[in-house]
Amino acid sequence: MTGRSEIRSTCPYCGVGCGVLLSPEGEGGLAVRGDPEHPANRGRLCSKGLALGETVGDDGRLLAPQVDGAPAGWDDALDLVARRFSETIEAHGPDSVAFYVSGQLLTEDYYVANKLMKGFIGSGNIDTNSRLCMASTVAGQKRAFGTDTVPGTYDDLEEADLVVLVGSNLAWCHPVLYQRLVAARKARGTKVVVVDPRRTATCDIADLHLRIRPGTDVALFNGLLLHLWEVGALDEQFVRTHTEGFEAALSRASGSDPAATGLTRPELAEFFSLFARTERAVTVFSQGVNQSSQGTDKVNAILNCHLATGRIGKPGMGPFSVTGQPNAMGGRETGGLANMLAAHLDIEDARHRSVVRDFWAAPRLTETAGLKAVDIFRAAGDGRIKALWIACTNPAVSMPGADEVAAAIRACEFVVVSDMFADTDTARLADVVLPATGWGEKDGTVTNSDRTISRQRAALAAPGQARPDWAIFADVARRMGWADAFDYCKPAEVFREHAALSGLAGALGRDFDISALADISDGDYDALAPARWPLSATRTGGRFFGDGAFFTPSGRARFVAVEQGDFAALRSPRFPYRLNTGRNRDQWHTMTRTALAARLSRHLAEPYLQIHPGDAARLGLAPADLAEVSGPDGGRAILRVLVSADVAEGAPFAPFHWTGETAAAARIGPLISAATDPVSGQPESKGAVVAISKFPAAWHGFAVSAAPLTPEARYWARVRSETGWRAELADTEEVTDWTGYARALFGLTGDPQIVTDAARSEIRLAFRDGDRLAAALFIAPGPVSVARDFVVGRIGEPGEDLLAARPGAGRIDPGPTVCSCMNVGRNTILAAAADLGADLKGVCAATGAGTNCGSCRPEIADLIQRFVPREAAE
Repeated sequence: MTGRSEIRSTCPYCGVGCGVLLSPEGEGGLAVRGDPEHPANRGRLCSKGLALGETVGDDGRLLAPQVDGAPAGWDDALDLVARRFSETIEAHGPDSVAFYVSGQLLTEDYYVANKLMKGFIGSGNIDTNSRLCMASTVAGQKRAFGTDTVPGTYDDLEEADLVVLVGSNLAWCHPVLYQRLVAARKARGTKVVVVDPRRTATCDIADLHLRIRPGTDVALFNGLLLHLWEVGALDEQFVRTHTEGFEAALSRASGSDPAATGLTRPELAEFFSLFARTERAVTVFSQGVNQSSQGTDKVNAILNCHLATGRIGKPGMGPFSVTGQPNAMGGRETGGLANMLAAHLDIEDARHRSVVRDFWAAPRLTETAGLKAVDIFRAAGDGRIKALWIACTNPAVSMPGADEVAAAIRACEFVVVSDMFADTDTARLADVVLPATGWGEKDGTVTNSDRTISRQRAALAAPGQARPDWAIFADVARRMGWADAFDYCKPAEVFREHAALSGLAGALGRDFDISALADISDGDYDALAPARWPLSATRTGGRFFGDGAFFTPSGRARFVAVEQGDFAALRSPRFPYRLNTGRNRDQWHTMTRTALAARLSRHLAEPYLQIHPGDAARLGLAPADLAEVSGPDGGRAILRVLVSADVAEGAPFAPFHWTGETAAAARIGPLISAATDPVSGQPESKGAVVAISKFPAAWHGFAVSAAPLTPEARYWARVRSETGWRAELADTEEVTDWTGYARALFGLTGDPQIVTDAARSEIRLAFRDGDRLAAALFIAPGPVSVARDFVVGRIGEPGEDLLAARPGAGRIDPGPTVCSCMNVGRNTILAAAADLGADLKGVCAATGAGTNCGSCRPEIADLIQRFVPREAAE
């Protein structure tokens, strides 16, 4: 701790694993700032991290167990769970049950759940939503290195002379790492290459942006491997002494045509030459590589190039996978994936199974891998899985084929959900819902993308009857008859056992070994500082593979021969567009946490489809129209149109955050097919084929309210605002009674103030609370033109003209939010630019925009360049 009232913890969002300092403020409040002593972020936080204090509290929380929708006591609920699982196993065998867990669980939660399923129930049927984000990296690293080992550290970004970002919008998805790279670029002139079909905010710092055809990463890196061989840029001694399979990989690469990427010869030549001549090179890859039916081959194509040049495990050199979840690494360490044992041990290895079986005193340790995520829900749908436990995740929204997944959950005989909330799309389908603690209340450890283990510490009391996930799993295990093996009273006990098992794995020659912590006291566990594994008697932290020692049977790294798949075959005349999916800058997963912070919804408040101008013109779509997107499996979404040349023709983009709670028809999961990588089982989330048409709206609406509102329309999207709630609306059916519609929307009685503009067919309605604005609805035949943030700010304010759509004289409208960290609007930025000119640094300094995490600076620069007709911004 750095102060008497501050608690050192870790952010619950992406895999960067930023340290935070928490100060409870009474009545459930929490002040949050970056921890300057944490090695991942050194005090920096992104917009989401800064807003963490606004996402805690009891609002909407599940405060007691529910059975069949009715409140129940813990004993009754857990007795039921234990009995139904035991009866199902007795009648149908251990493979008739499954757990689906989450990269947002702590390591201790993961460990207990995995031990229960694999060691005592005796099935491999436990998988995690990390399967959706980094399973291809796991598979690729195991093929090449013999283990799922991240070779380098974040420091390599600051020691490299070249950083290649592949399928990684670092500026939005890992903003703190982006800032570290920006600083390194300024300090040492680091060159940056971005490989991405879409022009993202990260391209603002790119010396070269390679807009490859979607899905053609293997062709690109096979071409690079061949070029490295042709120009003599290989580390021949490293290849000869420490690797195997090079000739086969090179032969397969020679059959690839880099032109399949759609890049020009000069672009390819520039990239190949830059990589070949730059020894200190790091390749950062993320979901654009992993989320593919050829994701594992993409990973190995990248690894092949680093192995061929010996650029691995040394300062400023190596392949680097950045994970999307806060504890995806911890899940991998504990065996949270269906095809792994704890401590990076292998289910297929009899010696490994024997070690784990003896250590756990497991009565029936599984001998085979279990069902992966997609297959778990298929099995639930067809009756093979008869009891399913889902913890800390929302697969009815986030899984590919989400409609089929929801139907499978509904069809399963017995479903348990552990969550903070009972109103998620998934929890509503469960027989039993158990209240779990969340970030700020949980106590345990997480591991970030560069193998750094950090503590998450409780700063707030658990609300109601909420309990930690590890304790819930352990309590059910005891009720199922395994009391001695699950006799945990605190997370430190679980952690010690986890660390002790890792020591046995280390003795078998595995990479994951934190046995130095096996005897950690409760007090030292409470005070544990961030530390990078391995942590053993012989080794602490550092990089892997710089010495040429790998974890394969031969001790050599394996080149993997890969070839480019035919992604053009996925499209058809009926579904001619390839949909790319991803994240928004200020939102997280399915928004169960980030949607609680109003400021995080101000930047992009609606689900949207980013589409190329050429595609939009052919489809008759104008900016701010609504588009209906449909997939071959029947999935449909209605999204706001954002016309932009940042995406390629034929390759639109949509974020995946919206759920049935936040929008009427914006779930992207139903559009994603269940096609998976044959090695990793990871779904093809970046390559859904879709059709697009204009949504024939008869009217559009914008609503604001002090109280929650209940939209009724084919299209709606609602978010919290600083003054209550706001929503966008549209429908194909005309409304004849707008007063009645507005009363139902807002849950209000009485007569609203109404203003009608017959010439424009526009209607405005406002409800008063005394002399103050309580709610307002703006209706137009096309997209509603109002100063939205200004209107939102009028809620609760007095005034005669309650229906003003824009500020009048003497009022300032900051405009749509650009910088969520500092809450700076578009108009404020443009006003500063009008005074200062195209001076990005000056505008940022004057307004505060872009001065924290910096992920909005590309947007600020673009605004200045488009609206200030002077020399380009710096």
